[in-house]
Amino acid sequence: MDYSKSGGARPGKNAPRHSEHNAKGSAKNPFGAQTKKAELLARMKAAAEAKKQG
Repeated sequence: MDYSKSGGARPGKNAPRHSEHNAKGSAKNPFGAQTKKAELLARMKAAAEAKKQG
């Protein structure tokens, strides 16, 4: 059989199949945006209290 005429597999396009809902640079997660440490600590304390409460 002459395989030279059958054609090969197409190479991948190196692109994701879909976009993430919180991808970098989107409205939900803009570039350069970082949460403040005080906000992070407040969230962690609130989560610890909620876990302690039940």
